[in-house]
Amino acid sequence: MAGKATATQNKRRQALIWTVIIGITVGACVIGAISGDSDTDVPAPAADERSGTVPILRAAADSQGICYGWQLVDTYDPVSVGSNLGDGTAVADAPGCSRWIEVYANVIYTSSSSESNDSASIRVKGSDDIEFSDLAAIESGLGRFGLDEDAFVDDPGWAVTRAATMLPLLATERGLADPAATPTAEPATPAVPLPDAGSDFWRDRWILLLTTVGLFLLAALFIGVGVRQRRRQLRGPVPAQRAGAGAAGRTREKT
Repeated sequence: MAGKATATQNKRRQALIWTVIIGITVGACVIGAISGDSDTDVPAPAADERSGTVPILRAAADSQGICYGWQLVDTYDPVSVGSNLGDGTAVADAPGCSRWIEVYANVIYTSSSSESNDSASIRVKGSDDIEFSDLAAIESGLGRFGLDEDAFVDDPGWAVTRAATMLPLLATERGLADPAATPTAEPATPAVPLPDAGSDFWRDRWILLLTTVGLFLLAALFIGVGVRQRRRQLRGPVPAQRAGAGAAGRTREKT
């Protein structure tokens, strides 16, 4: 009876161990999915990037007579817009900007569980008096400065503001305006070097990694306990000695 009770207890313990392991595994998968989806929002340009871009565009617009701006979009949702008239002011809607050029970037981030890759679409738009061929040439010219699709995917905010500052130079190359005067005013906020972005792989999966390590440690602990209990079960209980057996043996020896 004692052996059956011990076997029943071991089965219950093993069932409990597997229940805990399965629960931790499911929880790790859910946490990994949530953490991966949280990185799909496209970040806006930093404050110093926006404040440093506006005066450059303002000086170019005053010198060339063309308004310049940028627009960053997350699929269909606006993320950041700005122009020579200030952060938050779209160049196409700005009063007094009958002639304008704008860099338009649509960046799409996908979750880590998706089979689709992150992507970016960069366009250069302009007022009706600017030829499409000129806008297309300016658009392709951004690639000479490293402002291609990969740059917009890696750091959309920096890329779109950087591209906006290149518009006056590229417009000059196309003969749309004279060279812009060099701005003398310092940016309102000094530019700060960008931190090292690090590895996207570990950034997206550090929670899942920690959970997996904890799962392995917990499983090793449960396995060790189970092996120890199994060894005790195989040894079995030591038979109890009958009362008086020792005394009877000593009596025979004396006789």
